[in-house]
Amino acid sequence: MQDLHTFVVAVLSFIVLIGIMVVVHEFGHFAVAKLCGVRVEAFSIGFGPRLFGIKRGDTDYKVCLLPLGGYVKMTGETPDQIQAGDTPADARRADYDPGSFTNHPRWQRMLIGVAGPVANFILAFVLMVFYFGFINEVPQHQVNTANIEWVVPDSAAAQAGFQTGDLITSFDSIQNPDWMQVGNESQLNINQNVPVTVNRNGQTLQLSLHIPPLPRGEDAVDVSDAGIEPQFMPGPIPVHEVSPGTPADKAGLKGGDQIVSVDGHQFHYVGTLLAYMKAFPGKQLTLDVLRNGQHVTLTPTPEKQPDSTWKLGFAAVNPPMRREPMPLRVAIAKSETYCVDSSTLIVKVLGRLFTRKVAVSQLSGPVGIARMAGEAASMNGWLPKFGLAASISINLGILNLMPFPILDGGLILLLLIESMLRHDISLAVKERIYQAAFVVLVVFFAFIIFNDVTKLPMFNHIKP
Repeated sequence: MQDLHTFVVAVLSFIVLIGIMVVVHEFGHFAVAKLCGVRVEAFSIGFGPRLFGIKRGDTDYKVCLLPLGGYVKMTGETPDQIQAGDTPADARRADYDPGSFTNHPRWQRMLIGVAGPVANFILAFVLMVFYFGFINEVPQHQVNTANIEWVVPDSAAAQAGFQTGDLITSFDSIQNPDWMQVGNESQLNINQNVPVTVNRNGQTLQLSLHIPPLPRGEDAVDVSDAGIEPQFMPGPIPVHEVSPGTPADKAGLKGGDQIVSVDGHQFHYVGTLLAYMKAFPGKQLTLDVLRNGQHVTLTPTPEKQPDSTWKLGFAAVNPPMRREPMPLRVAIAKSETYCVDSSTLIVKVLGRLFTRKVAVSQLSGPVGIARMAGEAASMNGWLPKFGLAASISINLGILNLMPFPILDGGLILLLLIESMLRHDISLAVKERIYQAAFVVLVVFFAFIIFNDVTKLPMFNHIKP
């Protein structure tokens, strides 16, 4: 039942998210086409059979059956729509069509082509301005530096010389990073060595961390995969509730307790405790618990689960959050930085993809996006939702600007080539280019979707 709920949430979140992104993209094309005097025959939300709509002038504004984005149909937009009298040289012919896309200056057609991606960039910027300016949820207590909470024994990080308590002051090219920046840089260096500078008790050390390959069934890698457990929060681990009959319950752990240390290790985040239990499977733990101002020692033994994980049986308190909206000027600057950083990350990933430093299998398609959308919808707070929407909008804008036929960037490239040649490329050549590009794109997306499907949990029940 839980799997069905997760599936439904993921599908609905994907439809809403992609629908908004694509409709905004197409609206960019539509608005500039109208400004340039190009005849727009249809502006559709969704695909397939028309459900309802209204026709104003030459344009049919409609809603269609399949809610997966939308499209704009312009007269003379594709090679197969070009008819006799559809070039500027034919302007004196009786059948010349001044509203055809082809009959407008190349610079106008380029503007129409670039307007879709620009609309996506504007959407991402506006979303983040709204989030930072009206919401901006922040933890009441947080750690803004990259402090290492614990290093897994015999892990890649331990072998590289990292120790519990180290402070990362430089990660690759990022100075004084936080854990989000460390995570972003890790994605760009999968299965590679990254230079890292740490501060250990006032001493500066130069180390190198090997980022492991992408874990099976995962869309991203994390420094915890290399054996580093980040410190996200200060203070002990607060216990929300304890499940009856579990090791935590039998040992006497209660809701409201605070776990100060585990076997002498001061953990602040339940994820670190899970990593510790995985590193020492079945080991009896000694918990220093703070209860009503008094320290209590408990000794639970984790219980092995059917999926080979280990659990104590308690739920931690979610970090307390507060809203701290920023002044509009600050929110605009913060949004600009967020969008620039996201765009830079995407461009870096594409660059490393072409230089084979990043595997194609790391990319996510519709299924992967649906999973992320479902996870974001289920998370507490608004940042995961706004952040994912902004990132996908930026992704859509940048990918559409790539100089590949069928995409907006391919249209712009062909127009630039025609401008340099000072004449149109023949219709037959354009048709061959679009046909070849279509086949390549279909094969590429088929691979991406297959790769997405193989990451689903049902295909990844291999026991560790």
